[in-house]
Amino acid sequence: MTNAPESKSGASPRKLLGLTLDELREVAAGNGLKPFAAKQMARWLYEKRVTGIDAMTDLSKEARSRMIAAGWIVGREEAVAEARSADGTAKYLFPGAGGRDIEAVVIPDRERATICVSSQAGCRMNCAFCMTGRQGFHGNLDAGAIINQILSVPESGELTNVVFMGMGEPTDNADAVLAAIEILTAPWGMAWSPRRITLSTIGNINVLRRFLDSTQVHIAISVHTPFHTDRREIMPVENAWPVSQVMALLRDYDFAHQRRLSVEYTVWRGVNDDMRHADALARLLRGSSARVNLIRFHRIPGFDRSPADARTMEAFRDRLNELGVTATIRASRGEDIQAACGMLAGKQKENTENK
Repeated sequence: MTNAPESKSGASPRKLLGLTLDELREVAAGNGLKPFAAKQMARWLYEKRVTGIDAMTDLSKEARSRMIAAGWIVGREEAVAEARSADGTAKYLFPGAGGRDIEAVVIPDRERATICVSSQAGCRMNCAFCMTGRQGFHGNLDAGAIINQILSVPESGELTNVVFMGMGEPTDNADAVLAAIEILTAPWGMAWSPRRITLSTIGNINVLRRFLDSTQVHIAISVHTPFHTDRREIMPVENAWPVSQVMALLRDYDFAHQRRLSVEYTVWRGVNDDMRHADALARLLRGSSARVNLIRFHRIPGFDRSPADARTMEAFRDRLNELGVTATIRASRGEDIQAACGMLAGKQKENTENK
């Protein structure tokens, strides 16, 4: 299930995976096919999940040969490495961009199976607590590389939810992520409900508005501290898009029905875990329907903050609930396989460089 080699005609491979219906219509026209062939190709790619053009048997043999000769391939790629946790979490490494691999994590939970997908190789946001950001930025993934993660994990047929919460900042690669969401939700694509998809973001206001206006996916905002000065120290994005302005934008949108708004809050011992922070967070979220996910910190090299203990996190949660903010503590998953974003990719790169 790897990319086909360069065609005999010498044409460079061009991927069908990740193309929208309009783009597939252009491919059909360029290969002498009727417009309805675009829907046929979409069905083979996203419903039947074929790995080669020859499997698209309702296209004529001549058309398939012409496409292959022109350099077209499906573009599916297998994982190059994987790690499995004792709790069932599985992390997969896929070819990414700029010579760097990217990660996808599958998290089983009773009747649910969630895949956390990457949108970039590395990240430009430079959050101090993020292993991905410490690796620098190496390039954007195209829509095909995003969809490939969903289709190519062994658990693909069991997945119930997708979260854009892996390597990279989704709003920093908006065109590809929006194309991937279109493929996931369109009737001609994978026909998923947008309620099965969550976009996690640091809060690029201009681009976030684009997602809010053009999709109905759930939104998760990375906050981690309600105080401007403190957040600026660990998340440089606070300089450009203060979280108070992000929340002001989100209050203008309806999250009461199909769409859900959540806040991601990693809790560090003695840093952002006291009642002063809980009270300020409740004030920040006032007037919104945001739910708070309190996250246990997975230690990373070069960042000296420690996870808050369970009792402190429970007290923080209870305080938010008392103030009318729904808060839960997210179960820690996959720590034994370094499931925090960027850990496996960084380790794999380090191993390669040391050979």
